[in-house]
Amino acid sequence: MTTFVKFCGLTDPAHLAEVPAGGAAGFVIDVPASPRNLTLEKAAGLIAEVPSEAEAWAVVVSPSAELIHRLFDEVGVDRVQVYGEVPAGLEFLEVHHLVPSVPVAAPGAATSEARIPPAEDYPRVHLDAAGQPLPGGSGVRPDWEVCARIVDAHPGRKFVLAGGLSPENVGEALATVNPWGVDVSSGIESAPGVKDLAKMRAFRQAVEEFEHGHA
Repeated sequence: MTTFVKFCGLTDPAHLAEVPAGGAAGFVIDVPASPRNLTLEKAAGLIAEVPSEAEAWAVVVSPSAELIHRLFDEVGVDRVQVYGEVPAGLEFLEVHHLVPSVPVAAPGAATSEARIPPAEDYPRVHLDAAGQPLPGGSGVRPDWEVCARIVDAHPGRKFVLAGGLSPENVGEALATVNPWGVDVSSGIESAPGVKDLAKMRAFRQAVEEFEHGHA
């Protein structure tokens, strides 16, 4: 696949082999209210099992600088996806490997202009539905038309689209928004926090079928 695919909210080592080559495994860390939450220690054990051709991403909410340091230095993640504020006191390389999550309103909701952080600081940007109390897995879709305008307005930026994606709609999302990558959590689950191998494989297949149809 040429589309970047992130499987997020992983908690079971049995599912790590399904992470696409060139994609990422996402781990929700230090967010106790999430059904997908992991401790740093548990995440470190899982990250050691992530296929070498995929990245390991931590997903955090309003983290401290100390947590960011620990995720890179102790847990061994490749990138940290941040909901909320990025803390001060980070090193350049840490900032460069952060992926800020930019909230986008749901379809039909009042919209304010999304603030896209500068490319020189953040090579990758995450687009997700606004107003979610927890990161990932809400199943709520951002307005794809708004997301498409953001992508069009920032050519060359690596936008990762999230929110309400599933095997059934990811092809439409790719056609509408044209993001660099996609991020899925609840859309590949049988219950909150429980990943479904068949749905994970169906999601990958749907992305591949879209790419073959647009080759």
